[in-house]
Amino acid sequence: MRFTPQLRAFDWLVARPIAHRGLHAKSKGIIENTAGAFEAAITGDYAIECDVQLTADGEAIVFHDDELDRLTEAKGPVKALTTKALQKIELKATLDRMQTLAELLEQVDGRATLVIELKSLWDGDDALAKRALQVLESYDGPYCLMSFDPDVIACLRALSPQTVRGIVADRTTDPYYNALPVAKRHSMRTFAHLAETQPHFVSYYWRELPFETVTEIRNAGHPVITWTLRSKEEASQALRYCDQVTFEGYTP
Repeated sequence: MRFTPQLRAFDWLVARPIAHRGLHAKSKGIIENTAGAFEAAITGDYAIECDVQLTADGEAIVFHDDELDRLTEAKGPVKALTTKALQKIELKATLDRMQTLAELLEQVDGRATLVIELKSLWDGDDALAKRALQVLESYDGPYCLMSFDPDVIACLRALSPQTVRGIVADRTTDPYYNALPVAKRHSMRTFAHLAETQPHFVSYYWRELPFETVTEIRNAGHPVITWTLRSKEEASQALRYCDQVTFEGYTP
């Protein structure tokens, strides 16, 4: 696939380091993907990366894991519960509660760039993409949507081609991918999906850079951001091959 040079069109996306799940610090009672973490990122003048899941009643809620166990006092899959039920659950080590995407937008109100990852259960369900687009339709602040799942990005392209979209990627060697079909993993690793997804940018795992296809995409003018950097030394290395870093555990 040939790319149209357009990096300068996305200066806003790479202007500031991106706080991974907000600027969280458990030692300070600031937990990932919460209002406290997002406010800290805004105060620090960082962009915000966050994660969105689908609830049982079709709402987009801000939470990273498919399961509740790690971060909350409850157990089981996020998608099994309604928004009302999820927002009653206590998060560990904070008084914050889960936010809907709409509540996050109200909080941020254009004060920081939002890099929103749509989580996928790899089941072909496009409900989360549709709901996210509905919620974002009237939002005036800078934002983009991204996902590991090429099917989600292809859906975004079909439903709202003007919405800035990106593919999150690595070389698919993590055991997490073992449950996926071999052909799907190959497509993700080699970017064979580009004709269908046509992402505006790529978010790539920094330890696996440089990677020839990602370099070609960047050379064609599409920004490359990376995840997840945990020191200034790592960031210095990664920035040889990308345009901005997604960070946690330190402040750039």
